[in-house]
Amino acid sequence: MGNTFAWKPLLKRTSLFFVLSALVASTVACGGKETSTQPATTAAATAAASAKPAGGKSYELLNVSYDPTRELYEAYNKAFAKQYEEKTGNKVTIKQSHGGSGKQARSVIDGIKADVVTLALSGDIDPLEKEGLIQPGWQKEFKNNSAPYTSTIVFLVRKGNLKGIKDWDDLVKPGIEVITPNPKTSGGARWNYIAAWAYSLGKGNGEAQTKAFIGSLYKNVKVLGTGARDSTITFVEQGIGDVLIAWENEALLSVKSEPNKYEIIYPSVSVLAEPPVAIVDKVADSKGTQEVAKAYLDYLYSDEGQTIAAENFYRPSSEAIVKKYESKFPKLKLVTINDAPYGGWAKVQTVHFNDGGVFDQIYKPAAK
Repeated sequence: MGNTFAWKPLLKRTSLFFVLSALVASTVACGGKETSTQPATTAAATAAASAKPAGGKSYELLNVSYDPTRELYEAYNKAFAKQYEEKTGNKVTIKQSHGGSGKQARSVIDGIKADVVTLALSGDIDPLEKEGLIQPGWQKEFKNNSAPYTSTIVFLVRKGNLKGIKDWDDLVKPGIEVITPNPKTSGGARWNYIAAWAYSLGKGNGEAQTKAFIGSLYKNVKVLGTGARDSTITFVEQGIGDVLIAWENEALLSVKSEPNKYEIIYPSVSVLAEPPVAIVDKVADSKGTQEVAKAYLDYLYSDEGQTIAAENFYRPSSEAIVKKYESKFPKLKLVTINDAPYGGWAKVQTVHFNDGGVFDQIYKPAAK
């Protein structure tokens, strides 16, 4: 299946991305990149048309997603549109919008007509429920708390790892330049932050010591990007920084594209990152797309959907597909957001990332 956006070479990735975007994308109000995936009627589907349910309808969905899922959904949208037409006789066009997860959630609240959201963490979808855009209990609508795939947080370093970065402690050493997104706008950045926090607590540090540790880490942040892909481009395209704190899928994609330039360091402790999905009920009901939106998200749990996730370096949830791709994903010591003392994203958001929270207390941007 593979990625439609191949990232080769990485040094030319940004220019390639914008050339492709200019050909196939239109800009949504939130500033994300929107692409259209048009299904093709296959010969097999045509031959079997008489056996299909009565169809002939056409639907359009907008999937508002976070930064590093562009390639995943470009591949997935084509597969879903093909099988949906074969199954129902109806055509569906899926458009994509990508950006920092927190920013994307805000764009939906501000009026972007997303049929579905596939964001970086449940804490970015919960506000949509509070605004009445999503029905209560959304996280129980699909399996695995509506997280069809998972990921984790790793370090991407330049080949040879000349700075000797092995674990979180190394990121606070003097002279180490760290690249990570801003947790105010990026869901991935919040996972990064929690993984570092978990490492400090795991060493027996108390809250005050852990705050100091995280503060030291952010003092070494050279560029605080708006989203995960933005930070990847800063590290890879612009050549800034010694280490990128990254989604595992972003790091694996970078290494696949330029194996002689980058390598991945798996820290001793990381976090189980669970990017969830949800139907934006208010929009889907008004557009008459509730049924197709549900089918779209359900298909992520199918063997084909899970395989596409794995081939795009996300950890599948299906045991059968996990076994097939187990060599790609090392087993790690992972904390979860519901472990003590985190208590879930609602608590973490309030304590750490709301205005005046812990992040605001410890992060002081360098004076320009």
